[in-house]
Amino acid sequence: MSDSAVSAECPRAADDFDRYHRVRAHTEALAAALTAEDQCLQSMPDASPAKWHRAHITWFFEQFILVPFLPGYCVFDDAFQYLFNSYYEAVGPRHPRPMRGLLSRPSVIEITAYRAHVDAAMTRLMADPPETVADLIGLGLQHEQQHQELLVTDMLHAFAQNPLAPAVLPGWREPRGAPGPSEFVACAGGLLEIGHGGEDFCFDNEAPRHRVFLPPYRLCSHLVRNRDMLAFIADSGYRAPTLWMSDGWARVQEAGWCAPLYWREADGAWQQMTPGGLCPLDPDAPVRHISWYEADAFARWAGARLPTEAEWEAATGCAGLHEWIGHVWQWTASAYGPYPGYHPAAGAIGEYNGKFMANQMVLRGSSAATPPGHARTTYRNFFHPDRRWQFTGLRLARDL
Repeated sequence: MSDSAVSAECPRAADDFDRYHRVRAHTEALAAALTAEDQCLQSMPDASPAKWHRAHITWFFEQFILVPFLPGYCVFDDAFQYLFNSYYEAVGPRHPRPMRGLLSRPSVIEITAYRAHVDAAMTRLMADPPETVADLIGLGLQHEQQHQELLVTDMLHAFAQNPLAPAVLPGWREPRGAPGPSEFVACAGGLLEIGHGGEDFCFDNEAPRHRVFLPPYRLCSHLVRNRDMLAFIADSGYRAPTLWMSDGWARVQEAGWCAPLYWREADGAWQQMTPGGLCPLDPDAPVRHISWYEADAFARWAGARLPTEAEWEAATGCAGLHEWIGHVWQWTASAYGPYPGYHPAAGAIGEYNGKFMANQMVLRGSSAATPPGHARTTYRNFFHPDRRWQFTGLRLARDL
């Protein structure tokens, strides 16, 4: 069926059709500069090869949409359910995550054919979609966008180990921070509502919308800059145990942290590994690739603290605050847990977020690696407090 025929039959179906193919094409654009050898790299257990990302997000559509909803659908390869399942216990066993880099087979060519096979089937399904499938398609596209960011950050970590410092995204342009001096802006607090409450898409962990009480507080107008972190380093911040949480200080000593991840000093000049390759460090850019422990220690050094996620979200409407999205995910003081009244969905889809609500910290905003149209002020990202390979930074808060 042609695009115009889909549009004439159902505007919602046409929107889903167009967005599906736009998101899927963006994944391929992100991988365009990667060779077959590049796409097999797995530089640490937390990362996955680009080839695996491309296959897993395709498997998601096949497993949760095509198999149950498209009559007569032919599974591309029965082995892929084992190879490309990520963590869905209800679906069955899976290849161990730390060993994904050993999957030299199937080849990149076969993964590309797999994507084309599923795209063709999804096109047939969306020509006359069941009413129950629209939300699943939306979830699948948001899921693919999450993996688009992971594809970039995982490959950045892999290429940072290469002495040639190749570019994941040739032509990458570093985002510039908002101009003007940093200052603390008063936020009124009070009895407020946070969480997603609209009709558009959200992940289950963003709901339900609920009330919180916040004392008055202040947030910094700008994100913490590289020049601020340079001052922290010069003042022996990485060597002062009184600034650090106990677990953080142990991690500093164990890993030998002395600067954010991907910073390199040579002949008194700092450089930073970026998706565009190795570049001079921009002192005015927001600092990134720091752990929660580093963010917390820096805030304490600066006579401030990290905002809670409720403070962060409630302040998005305050005048004088900049750089909410498109720079770095911003660490908060909030542990990742369920909102009051949260209930995971039934079945395997219910494993998407809920079972990770322990031992992790919430980040808000979005980053320079977040794909277009994926950010929103209610978005709850989360990572373990020692993780640094994502585009993670911070905004300071103070009590009023």
